[in-house]
Amino acid sequence: MNHPGFLIVLEGIDGTGKSTQAQLLTESLRQQGFKVIHSREPTDGPHGRKLRESASSGRLSAEQELDLFHKDRHEHVETTIRPALKEGHIVVLDRYYFSTMAYQGIRGFDPQEIRRTNEEFAPRPDLLLLLELSVDAAMNRIGARDGQGNQFEQKESLQLCRAIFHSVKDDFVEVIEADQPVEQTHEAIMRTVNPALTSLRARRAQ
Repeated sequence: MNHPGFLIVLEGIDGTGKSTQAQLLTESLRQQGFKVIHSREPTDGPHGRKLRESASSGRLSAEQELDLFHKDRHEHVETTIRPALKEGHIVVLDRYYFSTMAYQGIRGFDPQEIRRTNEEFAPRPDLLLLLELSVDAAMNRIGARDGQGNQFEQKESLQLCRAIFHSVKDDFVEVIEADQPVEQTHEAIMRTVNPALTSLRARRAQ
């Protein structure tokens, strides 16, 4: 760790409840007295907006999307993530470059090359919470079986994405079972996060 803050990332295939759990985690940490920055990717910046539009319209090529992801993340790191970590804050991210590895990986790009490129400028997480859910359960949640959802929400794509997520075996990865009620998933997350923050609390007590 080369910063005084703490970077927590929530990842997983669509339908695992990342956004809800990121918000609940942020609220719980703030109640404990931590300064928390809660953000998401793609961001709401110009590059991120183009990516969100493309997810529903499919107008951009795979190469254009990957380029926008990198530009969006670079701006995110420089304007939000790195400054917050330098100030000693906790940063909670709903998706990060692991999602790019998964979703762009299934479009023909090398996931490990995506990771290498991103880690040249983006800090590694201190804790990655990988929300685990079966593809069938995820599709039930997002309504993909009823013909709803975008190109990333088809069963085969989700299976491939899930495999890429689970290929990340670093020590900072913790798998959280998300096939349970929202509050129980949140409690499981807090049981993982609180011990991980022990060192941060110790540094602040010095």
